[in-house]
Amino acid sequence: MTVGIILAAGQGTRNFPYVEARNKCALPVVNKPAVRYTAEALLEAGCQGLIVVTGHLASSVRAAVADLSNTEFVVQKSLDGTANAALEALSCVGDDDDVVIAYGDIVTEPGNIKSLIEKFQKEKPQAAVLLDRLTHENGGEWICGGLAGDKLSGIEGHPRGGGHRIGGVFAFSPEGREFIRATPPGMRVPVGGMPSPETDLAQTLQEMINSGVEVLATETDGYHIDIDKPWHILEANEDVATHMSANLEASVIPVSATVSEAAEIHGKIVLGENAVIGPRAVIKGDVWLGDRSQINNGPMVGGPTIIGADTRVSDYCQLSGVVGPRCVVGHGAEMSGLMMEKTYLYHYCEMYGIFGTACDIGAATVCGTLRFDDGPTTHRIKGRKETPPKHSNASYLGEYTRTGVNAILMPGVKVGPWSVVGAGVVLNEDVPARKMILVEQETVSIDWGPDRYGW
Repeated sequence: MTVGIILAAGQGTRNFPYVEARNKCALPVVNKPAVRYTAEALLEAGCQGLIVVTGHLASSVRAAVADLSNTEFVVQKSLDGTANAALEALSCVGDDDDVVIAYGDIVTEPGNIKSLIEKFQKEKPQAAVLLDRLTHENGGEWICGGLAGDKLSGIEGHPRGGGHRIGGVFAFSPEGREFIRATPPGMRVPVGGMPSPETDLAQTLQEMINSGVEVLATETDGYHIDIDKPWHILEANEDVATHMSANLEASVIPVSATVSEAAEIHGKIVLGENAVIGPRAVIKGDVWLGDRSQINNGPMVGGPTIIGADTRVSDYCQLSGVVGPRCVVGHGAEMSGLMMEKTYLYHYCEMYGIFGTACDIGAATVCGTLRFDDGPTTHRIKGRKETPPKHSNASYLGEYTRTGVNAILMPGVKVGPWSVVGAGVVLNEDVPARKMILVEQETVSIDWGPDRYGW
């Protein structure tokens, strides 16, 4: 029997401001928790049950997958690495069972997990791993693996180069599982590097190679995102939406839905029950519209765009990306990126980035998307400078945040959850959680009137 194990315990601190209100594995990708994609892929690939390892904000992970059949949960008591997290789950696995261990914060093309499992079951090695080819020189950001034919040649943490990164999906036979128990802390790193003291499943594979055990490797096909930092959330939503659009063969319009003859539609549409596309709506590209949602009175919607249930898009707004359920994009608002559940853009604003659950954006709030030098913004993640290849100039607002009228968010700023950016603020720096940022205004009063003109 093959058992799927999902690791979803970590704090995910590199993903500020989105990990203080929920575990990063529960962040939405096209209006579905990221961990749900992995769970469904494991079951569809033939796993007979799931064990989910939880820890930080565990309830958000449980809520995402608890309804799936044959799913149980264990708690990682000490958040000290993925190998130790896997050990928590192995205590619930039969002695003769194979296991497929997946990180809960990856979003990968549906066939990648199935391909790894099929290859593992066919060739019956002690271990197998999914590798993702790096498309730009960012090996220093990741734990990387060498590839020799279809075998893993070794791993290295944050190397100066690197052609493949460890893709976060591993398979172990009962014999291979014994190496997990013997994984030492730390990791193989370049000379001068400093490994984390945690125990990591990537190092488990290196210990196997050191012992002369071959580790099977298979490459990803299509998209593969590790939601490690805020911009990766945008990448995951874009890639899944693009995949959905590429595989959409025809429009789907239920009898209860309404499409006005006065709407201008260039692309395919998938409508939920009682959804409405009203007069003067302009749709350019493939659009999904959830149950009871409406696109009405002059909005311009690009594609691919996915809109959740009970959402209103109206009144000459402009929209592209992913919008959660119960949102409002209203009069003259412009939005590109991701809006989570129940976020309101009621009146004129220009937004690009991620806007967390129940954000309330004040009128005329603007995200600065271009710098004076036209360059990307360098971010600081846990003290380390990093320039993302994509979405470096987006704004990242955490959950339950608000802005006042005429707030300006400069490129790349992050606002922690439960915070407020007050009216008229020009925000150049990140804001921690639970803070209110206000402008201190100094006014000058002078005499004025018709006598100034010599009357």
